[in-house]
Amino acid sequence: MINVGIIGTGFIGPAHIEALRRLGNVQVVAICDSDQASAEARASQLNVPNAYSDVAAFLRHPGLQAVHNCTPNHLHAAINRQIIQAGKHVFSEKPLCMTLEEAAELVRLADEAGVVHGVSFVYRQFAMVQQAASMLRQGELGRLFAAQGSYLQDWMLEETDYNWRVEAGKGGVSRAVADIGSHWCDTIQFITGRKIVAVLADLAIVWPTRKANLNAVSTFSARQQQACYEDRPVTTEDMGFVLFRFDDGSKGCFSVSQVSAGRKNRLNLEVSGSAASLAWDQETPQQLWLGYRHQANRVLSDDPSLMNADVAGRARFPGGHIEGWPDAFRAMMQQFYAAVQQGGMPAGGTATFATFADGAQVMAIVDAIVQSHQQQRWMTVA
Repeated sequence: MINVGIIGTGFIGPAHIEALRRLGNVQVVAICDSDQASAEARASQLNVPNAYSDVAAFLRHPGLQAVHNCTPNHLHAAINRQIIQAGKHVFSEKPLCMTLEEAAELVRLADEAGVVHGVSFVYRQFAMVQQAASMLRQGELGRLFAAQGSYLQDWMLEETDYNWRVEAGKGGVSRAVADIGSHWCDTIQFITGRKIVAVLADLAIVWPTRKANLNAVSTFSARQQQACYEDRPVTTEDMGFVLFRFDDGSKGCFSVSQVSAGRKNRLNLEVSGSAASLAWDQETPQQLWLGYRHQANRVLSDDPSLMNADVAGRARFPGGHIEGWPDAFRAMMQQFYAAVQQGGMPAGGTATFATFADGAQVMAIVDAIVQSHQQQRWMTVA
């Protein structure tokens, strides 16, 4: 068994724990939270045997081999650095950190330490995303022309929707683009095998002032009937629109929004080539739409017997058995811990999960998008 610890037990920490427990060869032996009482309460709720409130003491837990960083964004850099320096394999929630300088440092430190390092870009792990990437690799779409899509949510639609992600000091200077646009960028780059190298962006703040509930609420929690509000200025975007160029000269566009009523978690994308097109929607994840000029369009399902041979194993059950976000999350952990079991990163940059280098590259895209909006011009990705 591989002994794993989790730092941070908000919305995403328990999702990590659930996925890890499904692997069979991983056991969560300790959690770390902001104070000892809350850590012990969460450990009891999650059936984890050990609880800590001090990261340094947590990292000294006997036999601890890997650590998941599930803390708020502004803590990522320092905690990821501590984990690496303690010689533990590290899996970080995105963003990897808050600045490109920190990202470059973390990539270097992780490589020098020889630890396995991953970032939580989960959408590349869906079976039909794997199928789409296989089709692009094998030339089934012909020459790539363009890519387009969006990532739409509504959880920040109302003026009273507020949490730490709104605050630039805790969430970063970008919100919608960094929080969900980063997922779209990683997914489209994974499918196409191309890198985004230039962007032109226009971002928008729908609520320049939001009403913060002085009684703290968790992300995605149910609305409270009784609340006391305080007006707070907002500097992070609610939505954005981006034109981009790939490194092979092909082009595309995408939009992001956290204020689109009725859209809960709609990441959708379409790729157009000289022979065919494909489209995928995360809210109907088992279907891949394929479009043609001279034959009927079709919808491919994630039946292993119908998928390309190199990715058929990514659909774990026979056709018709529903697989969704938790299954993709499990697949991401499975890929990461296969590397942990082997003792190091896959050779030659062949990791099938997003690495710290991938996380840093997507951060560079987000940084360029913010600069493009501020300067109202095309910006090269660093």
